[in-house]
Amino acid sequence: MADLYRADVLISCLHGQSADLAPTFRQEIERRGMAGEVRVVETGCRGFCSVGPVVSIQPDGEFYVNVQPADVPEIVEETLVKGRPVQRLTYKEPTTRKSITKYDDIPFYGKQMRIVFRNTGLIDPQSIDEYIAVGGYEALGKVLTSMTPEEVIEEVKKSGLRGRGGAGFRTGRKWESTRKAKGDVKYVIANGDEGDPGAFMDRSLMEGDPHAVLEGMAIAGFAVGANQGYVYVRDEYPLAVKNLNLAIQQAHEYGLLGEDILGSGFAFDIGIVRGAGAFVCGESSALMQSLEGKVGEPRSKHVHATDRGLWDRPSCLNNVETLANIPVIMLRGAEWFASIGTENSKGTKGFCLVGKIRNPGLIEVPMGMTLKEIIYDIGGGPPRGRKVKAVQTGGPSGGCIPTSRLDLAVDYETLSQAGSMMGSGGMIALDDRTCMVDISRFFLEFLKDESCGKCAPCREGIKRMLEILTAISNGDAKMGDIDTLETLAKTVQAASLCGLGKSAPNPVLSTLQYFRQEYEQHITEKFCPSGVCRSLVAYVVVDDKCKGCGLCIKVCSQESIAGSAKQPHVIDQATCIQCGACFDACRFDAIQVIPRSQVELLPKQEVHA
Repeated sequence: MADLYRADVLISCLHGQSADLAPTFRQEIERRGMAGEVRVVETGCRGFCSVGPVVSIQPDGEFYVNVQPADVPEIVEETLVKGRPVQRLTYKEPTTRKSITKYDDIPFYGKQMRIVFRNTGLIDPQSIDEYIAVGGYEALGKVLTSMTPEEVIEEVKKSGLRGRGGAGFRTGRKWESTRKAKGDVKYVIANGDEGDPGAFMDRSLMEGDPHAVLEGMAIAGFAVGANQGYVYVRDEYPLAVKNLNLAIQQAHEYGLLGEDILGSGFAFDIGIVRGAGAFVCGESSALMQSLEGKVGEPRSKHVHATDRGLWDRPSCLNNVETLANIPVIMLRGAEWFASIGTENSKGTKGFCLVGKIRNPGLIEVPMGMTLKEIIYDIGGGPPRGRKVKAVQTGGPSGGCIPTSRLDLAVDYETLSQAGSMMGSGGMIALDDRTCMVDISRFFLEFLKDESCGKCAPCREGIKRMLEILTAISNGDAKMGDIDTLETLAKTVQAASLCGLGKSAPNPVLSTLQYFRQEYEQHITEKFCPSGVCRSLVAYVVVDDKCKGCGLCIKVCSQESIAGSAKQPHVIDQATCIQCGACFDACRFDAIQVIPRSQVELLPKQEVHA
């Protein structure tokens, strides 16, 4: 047990370059004769990806960033032996360079509110004792000993909790429908598939706090009248699978799963089903098809899963993030949860904040926080003085919101009205060197590959939209193609069978709404102002800005750049492949993008000796 030790060394960033950290700490602690005093714990994700690996020393709370195995002896000597922080490993505030030694004082966490991720990074995810020590399974005990299923459902309804998987359906109503459905056999399903590229909220939760998901599922099973649950998790998440299986085993040993849980007469068990990584299986009916061992294809929604879902039995499907909220709601009350967020979007939401941002990572914020607060106050804004051009929310099926609308509150209705969506929680910051045509093409290419092909509007419509976007990117389109693209997008949106097809046009429609001029510029001027579409651009050096630092020469794979130190460099247009590496690397904006058609008009540049 943790209270037998005088200190804990908590190591996060298990998927970073920290595989050797824990063994190194254990070896050094044993070498110093402190093995019985100090414990090393590999915890879940702390979210601050840009400064990982991170190490926290408890109970004093020292927080160290970018820790490497070579730093371990100094941490042990200074902090664990002498009780003082290692200043060089503490977080430095970017503007003042002030050293911050405590986790809670770091600005990245300042505006966050961790409810779902309350335990990740703080407890050992492979220890049921630690989960119980922080209040785990107390909610299940309360529900089974003092509440009826109807009272549980009413509490969830009053909380205003909505599905965190993307659709935002009201959780209490779904539970109520499943409860009222006819049938003796019912199922609870936790969706941990997480098919959005770059998203890792669900993975981090299942890896870092698996018991929270299991407890939420058991409470859901009691409420809806189910005795069996399944967690559908991506096969690419081996640590999540391992920790969930271990958590199920431990819960059985403690009488928290299985027959007659806590002497209440309620029986509930959970199984793990590993998905093959198909994006379409994030859709509820396709997921259930996959659970049944069939091809993961969506089916018509004229019959709801709450009436006839898995194996034609009433089934309640919730995202793992949704379920992790349930124990907290049961313990702290619906009123408390409903006091967080906005009128129609209660509680917090986890996001994977990535892209052109100083502080990428996993965050959890109250509903209603503005995009500007998330991007600048938490994310730190774009690096190297660049400007935010747009924020893409909702994963591949989401939309792009321009910088002029960053004051929008992040909630289900507001994002939808702006042409985007909440989705499962992807959030990508795009800077002023991002081509919006290329962004749309990128997401459509992903969605084309992930479409199951069952319905023609999605199968053929996405393919045709991608062809038009590719033509625009290559300079082969005409102005009428934009109208065709927009009409086609609206048709796919209206006629597709499932949510994948209906939301697939969002990247196209939102970028057309806010960045139509950029589409037109690609066609009329044969030019990509962001310097991304290779067929339309060339790169030249602006002599009076070039410092002759040589960084562009180092990143050029074609050896197309020449020049002496501290003298303006020259790009050989005959061998340049327009990869943009020099454009991205230059710190002085000395490399300019011009239309490809103007290359022949350039004056001959000489290499300065």
